[in-house]
Amino acid sequence: MARYATFDCYGTLVDWNAGISAELGRLLGERDAERLLARYHEVEPEVQAEHPEMSYRDVMATVLARLADEEAVELPQHERDALGRSLPSWPVFAEVPAALREARERGWSLVALSNTDREFIEASMEAIGVPFDFAIVAGEIGSYKPAHGHWKAFAEAVDVEEPGKHVHVAQSHFHDIVPANELGLPSIWINRLAETAEPKPSRELPDLNGLADALDELSPPG
Repeated sequence: MARYATFDCYGTLVDWNAGISAELGRLLGERDAERLLARYHEVEPEVQAEHPEMSYRDVMATVLARLADEEAVELPQHERDALGRSLPSWPVFAEVPAALREARERGWSLVALSNTDREFIEASMEAIGVPFDFAIVAGEIGSYKPAHGHWKAFAEAVDVEEPGKHVHVAQSHFHDIVPANELGLPSIWINRLAETAEPKPSRELPDLNGLADALDELSPPG
């Protein structure tokens, strides 16, 4: 019987903080990169909520422009898409390929539910190097998490035969764990930043090491 593990990608599988902070530091000031990254994470959900139909490339460009305005920095025209250009090179967390490969070997189908565009998720899945069954992206469904559009699209694409055969895995509590809880889905919080937040996930890991065991605990094979 099929079991599905859905994943957020950026922050969970790919180190978006490293990718974003490198570009913000380069463009807006290296010494302020940590503060700018925190501000980026405040502004991006606002833009996504205001413009759910906007492509992720345009979301990133809009957030970057707002931060530049706040910092009184004039962005050259050729740098306005700097985050979009850099995204395919954002690094994969070291433990991710082996953890996903083990989950697949235990019979889990892997699906990405991402607040990005098709071209970006395809580049990142190639960099991860482990096959996913498919991916659902915000740029095609006109919805950004924490709205429920990704899970609705997943349910329309896949007939999960029994409750509990679908587990959601993510780093972002706000974007992913909260809506998974609202939908009654088992969840694994990849709490890379050692945060505390409510509601609690079904399981919590500091990274993807031990992922296959946690998945099997929530939905045993057979």
